[in-house]
Amino acid sequence: VATVPFQKPGVPEAHGLTLAECEAAAWAVTPDGRRYRGAAAINAALAWALDRPGLLQLYALPGVHQLQDAAYALIAVLRHRLPGVTPHCRQHPKDCGWESAAP
Repeated sequence: VATVPFQKPGVPEAHGLTLAECEAAAWAVTPDGRRYRGAAAINAALAWALDRPGLLQLYALPGVHQLQDAAYALIAVLRHRLPGVTPHCRQHPKDCGWESAAP
């Protein structure tokens, strides 16, 4: 599993995504091009990282994906209030074509 900041120029397009899609949700893209969005992406990344494909099967169960999708949507709405790391472009301004760390 490799994490890639969507803010880095060309990353969304390289994976067949738009900047708006990446701003709206987390994405997981498999080497064969399958894409997972939101809670499904989190499940897919965990399944691959932990070598537990059953996590995706569990997510597919009726009720489970609806519950996880609802929780993901709530967290996505509130994520600006959650603690986190400095955005990629602010940490690495040259990657994003910025002259300085101040946008």
